[in-house]
Amino acid sequence: MALDGAFLWTVKKELDSLIGGRVEKIHQPSREELVIAIRTRQGSKKVYISANAGSARVHITEKTIDNPQTPPMFCMLMRKLLGSGKLVDVRQDGLERILFLDFECINELGDLVTITLASEIMGRCSNLIVINGEGRIIDSIKRVDGEMSRERPVLPGMRYTMPPRDDRLNFLKCESNEIVSALEKNVGTELSKAIIRSFEGISPVLAREWTYFAGRGAHLICGEMTPDQVDRLLYTIKRTRNQLIDGDLCFTTAATKDGLLKDFSFIRLSQFGNLMYTREHESASALLDCFYSERDRASRTKQRANDLFKLLMNLTERISRRLSNQREELNRCAEREYFKLCGDLISANMYRISKGDSFARVENFYDEACPMMEIELDVRKTPSQNAQKYYSEYKKAVTAEQKLTEQISTGEEELRYIESVFDALTRASSENDIIQLRLELSEQGYIRSAQQKGKPPKALPPIEYRSSDGYIILVGRNNIQNDRLSLKLAEKNDIWMHTQLITGSHVLVLTDGDTPPDRTLEEAAIIAAVNSSGRDSGQVPVDYCLAKYVKKPSGAKPGKVIFTNYQTAFVKPDKELTERLKVK
Repeated sequence: MALDGAFLWTVKKELDSLIGGRVEKIHQPSREELVIAIRTRQGSKKVYISANAGSARVHITEKTIDNPQTPPMFCMLMRKLLGSGKLVDVRQDGLERILFLDFECINELGDLVTITLASEIMGRCSNLIVINGEGRIIDSIKRVDGEMSRERPVLPGMRYTMPPRDDRLNFLKCESNEIVSALEKNVGTELSKAIIRSFEGISPVLAREWTYFAGRGAHLICGEMTPDQVDRLLYTIKRTRNQLIDGDLCFTTAATKDGLLKDFSFIRLSQFGNLMYTREHESASALLDCFYSERDRASRTKQRANDLFKLLMNLTERISRRLSNQREELNRCAEREYFKLCGDLISANMYRISKGDSFARVENFYDEACPMMEIELDVRKTPSQNAQKYYSEYKKAVTAEQKLTEQISTGEEELRYIESVFDALTRASSENDIIQLRLELSEQGYIRSAQQKGKPPKALPPIEYRSSDGYIILVGRNNIQNDRLSLKLAEKNDIWMHTQLITGSHVLVLTDGDTPPDRTLEEAAIIAAVNSSGRDSGQVPVDYCLAKYVKKPSGAKPGKVIFTNYQTAFVKPDKELTERLKVK
């Protein structure tokens, strides 16, 4: 993992600036996250701690994270223990991936006690453990019983013990001869892997960077290195050590050409060459905020709206299955003309048919060749009754076709609506967004109306962007807001946009009666593409027209509109541009 002990050492240096500050607020955005606001003389700062397996970390954050309406029990415990507490120390044992935050607090008896938060950044074993002054565990954000781990259970009342630790070098303190001796134990091993085995707190990306510098891009094996390559390796390790100690760091992220963030480090990364783009950040915390924010937002939303995701998936499956059955039944209605033909031929040849006949062999005079055809008869019925039976089947097929056509149309409309809600849910960025989607589904009869204490929170305004030319661009957060945006807020000469044939938000360019330049229209189309289910596509068609040409069909579900006099733009979704144009 990229957040190694060495990178955590840089985070510790940033957290040192908070020593002496007092705890102001504590929030728990999700089950494995904690945010502690600490007030210092320089202002209030938020310390973010995550024990999530895929994004465990601790750092100062500038992000505004939405919190649940009811704080979890662990959050209530933290407020009780750390309320108005004073941060007195931030500790790290060598380059272990554990940071200890010591707080001086007043307990219920009025005594001054020390409470320590141990933030363990260890992949799937990551945890946040609360320890009292006697070294015993008060609680943890993830409890680990004997069945989960025999070596190191983490339960209230137990004595806190450090995780098992390998005998590896701390490159901030070791000498050159110790480095050479440690690497000699890994003869025949790829150098980057040998470095990880020999040093504590070293991530693969840092090990590869050292190897890249030592071999000037060549593949190196321990025991097969030239003296010059060994010297270059020792030089780059010492240089990294001096950069850490002196604070001469370059916090760098590496991303693919598609903008997908892949790695980060506290030094410049040269190993990727032209395969990836690199970007520098002003601090370790700013880098971690950038690297993990989008991933965490999606994970947090999924946790809070897991029941909605399941409901929408089940609804989609049920409606799709029903539509499939109805389409099969509609295909069978195509036989209706055969039933009418049989009725006509029986009526025309009634003199040749007797009661008790099992079939009638007659000429099909509707065909120019007049071929002979056999018509199955019910032996219990008279010829006239057999003819009426076929006419009855014909009428039923005609009626069924009409009804099924209507039902299929309604079902397809309902499926598109459910898909639009699902798309809005995947893009929900706050608890309020999820609550509004619940209210919408409740109004449409898909879920029961939950009884809430007090009034539901007021809906957030549309997402606001500002184009490079200064035009305001508004984006609906859900279907109800889409209707309000397109049909009530929009002026007749504003530009309305929506992705073609795929679910997405309604987008409105406020023109104030002017004609916006092409650059603004292109940026608005890109915003529409990003705020749709096609945001990961290479190219997305976006329809746009004047808002006066947008109408809502009578009885249509929320978000459903029809429009005319439109044009279509083809754009490539650009999340970075969209984020840059967003009004914070």
